[in-house]
Amino acid sequence: MKPLDHKNLDLDVPYFADVVSTTENVAVYIWESLQKFLPVGVLYKVKVYETDNNIVAYKGE
Repeated sequence: MKPLDHKNLDLDVPYFADVVSTTENVAVYIWESLQKFLPVGVLYKVKVYETDNNIVAYKGE
């Protein structure tokens, strides 16, 4: 996602001006951004990998 690529999330992405830039919130941001462009029901899950052992999965809950 270009809006996040090589950015300081807290300074360069308006969404994170009022939201803490945790991995969980990055997953929510990606979900909300993608959902705008996809038909309802197509997007199932967003996974954000911090490391091989730290992964966040978000299903729009």
